Amino acid sequence: MSQTPGSRVRASRHPVQLAAAIVGGVFLLVGILGFVPGVTAGYDQLSFAGHGSGALLLGLFAVSILHNIVHAGFGVAGLVLARTFGGARNFLIYGGVVYAVLWVYGLVIDHDSAANFVPVNTADNWLHLALAIGMIALGVLLGRGRAADTV
Repeated sequence: MSQTPGSRVRASRHPVQLAAAIVGGVFLLVGILGFVPGVTAGYDQLSFAGHGSGALLLGLFAVSILHNIVHAGFGVAGLVLARTFGGARNFLIYGGVVYAVLWVYGLVIDHDSAANFVPVNTADNWLHLALAIGMIALGVLLGRGRAADTV
């Protein structure tokens, strides 16, 4: 392969790495948007944590400062882990498992109690289920064939 001075050969990314980068980027964006008035309805009711936060991302999903920070941090983790095949696959699969646990958590707690410290609402619960299924599916399906390779 011929290379001109100053150019670099870039290794292609595996599809599971691309998927993890996209998912991570979306989470980072969602975490940031949770702090944007207008995108977050009831922004003046945004509290650090708990079911008392009246802020709704896109007018639908319950958010708090903690919730937004967790989304942004999860997004950064996804972007970092997307740099390797194994990291990307693990981010998608185990991140999906975390969202499955959050889905169950959201189903069993009383949304008006102190146990709802995240906070979550019914829209969040359905989103968490979709994220769990989608992330695990992406990690398993795109991560096949190189499971032993962690490059």
